[in-house]
Amino acid sequence: MADLSVYARLARAQVRGQLSYRGSFAMNILAQALAQASDLAAILIVFGRVASLGGFDFHAVLLLYALSGMSFGLADLSVGSIERLPTYIRTGSFDVVLMRPLATLFQLFVSDFQLRRIGRVITALGTLVYVLSTSDIHWSPAKVLLLVLTPLAGATIFGSIFVAANSVSFWFVDARELANTVTYGGSYLTSYPITVFSGWLRTLLGYIVPGAFVAYYPALTLLDHADPLGAPTWFGWLDAPVTVLTALVAGLLWRTAVRHYRGTGS
Repeated sequence: MADLSVYARLARAQVRGQLSYRGSFAMNILAQALAQASDLAAILIVFGRVASLGGFDFHAVLLLYALSGMSFGLADLSVGSIERLPTYIRTGSFDVVLMRPLATLFQLFVSDFQLRRIGRVITALGTLVYVLSTSDIHWSPAKVLLLVLTPLAGATIFGSIFVAANSVSFWFVDARELANTVTYGGSYLTSYPITVFSGWLRTLLGYIVPGAFVAYYPALTLLDHADPLGAPTWFGWLDAPVTVLTALVAGLLWRTAVRHYRGTGS
């Protein structure tokens, strides 16, 4: 809890500094929102030529996009600054992180907290509001709960992917592009039904990463949509245990990676 308190105070201090340049801050949020909207434009172009994609109509794919976008945006906002880890390792700055009496992960999370990243969440949230207002979803208290939990669980899964992917920097020093392939690539792929991917990519994306539990299975449950691959509708509720398992794996990998660190000698 002490680490969380320090995390909140450091994040607030950085946000106050960013808000002191309001024009630049607004432009940065707009840029993030437009970056997220570029994926939405791709979906609109695809559905300009086809009526369904992988067995899903336009509104179902938009729901996948919205849930995935909110999950990734929240994860990028909270833990995205861990992308600076390769620089810390290469310059020896990670030695300083180890000497401070705070958890290493929390220090990296607040090392470059950028509120502008909320622009991605705004675009995805706007899409979600549109989808929910135009789709014929048979609501129940359980579905409302699932809708609230899905972005939070998805953000935790993406956050764990951020940590696990960047942990390889302890072995390969500058593996930022490799990590981005998994994190940003995962955000793009989870915006589509896993039925459009081939067998090996579907297994990698859906069950090893595991991106299918970010949006695909929860969306099936919300829409009462039968899975073309045959999975039961209650798979949408597995995102919570999958989230816990993913976080544990990422935490273990991070601890192993930190113990492997030997410093640069600088």
